[in-house]
Amino acid sequence: MRAQTLALLTSIFYATTLVSARRGLKYSTPLTVTSVSVLVQNVLLWTGVFLTGGIPRVAPTALWLFALVGVTQFCVRMFSYTGVDKIGASRSSALQSVSPIVSTIIAMIFLHERPHAGVLVGTALVVGGIALLSGRAKRHIVGFRWWHLLLPLAAACLTGTNQPIRRYALSLSSEPLFFAAVMGGVSLLCLLLFLAFFPSKRRRLVWTDGALGPFVLTGLAETLSIIFIITALSVGTVSVIAPIATTYPLWAMIGAAIFLRDTEKITLMTVVGTLSVVAGTGAVILFS
Repeated sequence: MRAQTLALLTSIFYATTLVSARRGLKYSTPLTVTSVSVLVQNVLLWTGVFLTGGIPRVAPTALWLFALVGVTQFCVRMFSYTGVDKIGASRSSALQSVSPIVSTIIAMIFLHERPHAGVLVGTALVVGGIALLSGRAKRHIVGFRWWHLLLPLAAACLTGTNQPIRRYALSLSSEPLFFAAVMGGVSLLCLLLFLAFFPSKRRRLVWTDGALGPFVLTGLAETLSIIFIITALSVGTVSVIAPIATTYPLWAMIGAAIFLRDTEKITLMTVVGTLSVVAGTGAVILFS
């Protein structure tokens, strides 16, 4: 399967993650959906590792790099789900789409990748839709504060940093399933430490029937998106994969329009901004 196809599947499943999380957050908290997602990831991926031959031999450097990514992935989850809770799935996903710029710059500096000019133009179009997608948020979101926009942006910066690290580690040992499981295990450890050392009533776990189903779906979709993105990075370049993988604002907007009509408003600016993302993706696919 081509890297571009894997990246596109990543975007679809990650959009499913955000929309499903938004649905469940009507009844629960970002920390709860993070906990469920981490648990689902560990159960599925470690089961997959042992069913496919057990723990493989890998380069120690690659293992440590993916352990580091596991730490930052926990932070990405917390920032991302809190952003979805504060400003909605469609706007949050749009702001997270700045990650290709971070990924491309890092890949050019440290991995010596030289993307085609069309790839750079496409990346710029992906990010260019952000101003439109996040516009007039105060008018449409109850309780909106400007710093809420920093939550998905923080997630984007960490994601953009993670992609080149994953790409380099996979060049040392190409074991996508095992490394995805390692990330999950480290994220689970981070979650347990967070719960132990940073207890708070505002960041409590809330288990309700209305949230459980959407949160389990969130965990399943996010696990699949992680597998697809790591596999894509094992066979393709960051500068091509990252922009395609971040077309999830398009799918998140469609999902929000269908499943979140009672909680999110899709405006003309949302549609125009999303089309910019789609145009950027087309440029990346055309020139890759």
